[in-house]
Amino acid sequence: MKKLRVGLLFGGRSGEHEVSIVSASAIAKAILTNGNAQKYELLPFYIQKDGIWQGVEVSQQVLDSKQPLQTSADSDSLKANLWQFPPQVTEVDIWFPILHGPNGEDGTLQGLLSLMQVPFVGTGVLGSAVGMDKIAMKMAFSQAGLPQVKYMAISRSQVWSNPCVFPKLGDEIEANLGYPCFVKPANLGSSVGISKVRSRQELEVALDNAASYDRRIIVEAGVKAREVECAVLGNDYPQASVVGEITYNSDFYDYETKYTEGKADLFIPAKLSPEITAKVQEMAIQAFQAVDAAGLARVDFFYVEATGEVLINEINTLPGFTSTSMYPQLWAASGVPFAELVDRLIQAALERFQK
Repeated sequence: MKKLRVGLLFGGRSGEHEVSIVSASAIAKAILTNGNAQKYELLPFYIQKDGIWQGVEVSQQVLDSKQPLQTSADSDSLKANLWQFPPQVTEVDIWFPILHGPNGEDGTLQGLLSLMQVPFVGTGVLGSAVGMDKIAMKMAFSQAGLPQVKYMAISRSQVWSNPCVFPKLGDEIEANLGYPCFVKPANLGSSVGISKVRSRQELEVALDNAASYDRRIIVEAGVKAREVECAVLGNDYPQASVVGEITYNSDFYDYETKYTEGKADLFIPAKLSPEITAKVQEMAIQAFQAVDAAGLARVDFFYVEATGEVLINEINTLPGFTSTSMYPQLWAASGVPFAELVDRLIQAALERFQK
């Protein structure tokens, strides 16, 4: 039987470029394991930080080294090579994109892959865009009746407007949300640009910082809660994994804590009552369907133990596949080892494309 040629697409133009390389290395290894190697042929494609695509040979070197290529092209050279796809692109039977953050999981890449008329792993344009934009995501969750923390949506123009206007904005945030609160760019992943603030001075600095990353900003009320996560797998009839919990000593779950070994502890399964576990799993599937996700997603929650409330935090439609990543670990604890998980994701993409 002819092997399916899997185009593993990684790297990309985001702050999570290096994480993407590590995720791709793990997926490549899984594709080349015994059972999968009999069904699939790996064709890696690396997108440099400047957006230039590399062919299979150079891409494999990046996978092996787990280090990004240094880019030094001038503007004229960049323009000439930016959308020159390697010739092996035409050989791909199915794409496995694992680009985290903007230009990778926000619908832009998914639109390109859709135009190629080749199946791809993961959520389509709509779900990716909604899942990436925290404001649109929360609006979708609200429409689905999912409970959340209080939040305010703010634009860059409000932050960088006439200085006389800003005190009023600060007053509104303090009155509606109080302290501590979290200030986040709406369209960045992995805690990039996020600040925890406890005073007006910190709020002003955090809003200015977030505005430098994105024109859309979200401010969320802080909540004293346990942070639990659930993985989802499938298309029209998605399944939820066991529930895991994250604990850490840092002020919040920032980028360094998320991707540094030993900075955070994962408890899988989380020590929760059967009722709370079932509630988290049910809400994870509801969130998955609310944004029209497909294939895979990780859904994050706050469990307020004092009141028994479960509040949805966010959905990640293209979660990490590194050694510290929760998504593959949750499925491993649910009886789906890494190589099988990769296989099921590829098969789910084929099923969705055929329908």
